[in-house]
Amino acid sequence: MGNSKFRSSFHLKQKDIDYINEKGMYTIRQHAKDFIAKREAPAVISNDGKQTLTKGHPVFIAQHATATCCRGCIRKWHKMQPGKELSQVQQDYLADVIMTWIRREMERG
Repeated sequence: MGNSKFRSSFHLKQKDIDYINEKGMYTIRQHAKDFIAKREAPAVISNDGKQTLTKGHPVFIAQHATATCCRGCIRKWHKMQPGKELSQVQQDYLADVIMTWIRREMERG
């Protein structure tokens, strides 16, 4: 993904960093897990491709940077097929990817 001009264009802004510092990494991970469970894990998503905003929460930014924003991107980049509910292992993997990106961004900032 680092070679993708689109994916590598996403970075946390200071307000995102402040939010993460205020809430803590544990809470941010819980948010990531919740967003994945509700917006990415179902077998059928009525608004797939449009369910993740590009701003408003650090996890949303991370989802676009890591191609965990919709089932199409998850299929292309993470090889998880659409039309089937994501397992807990798959959901945890996606949350790990998101949190790894966030940690790197926090170190970068």
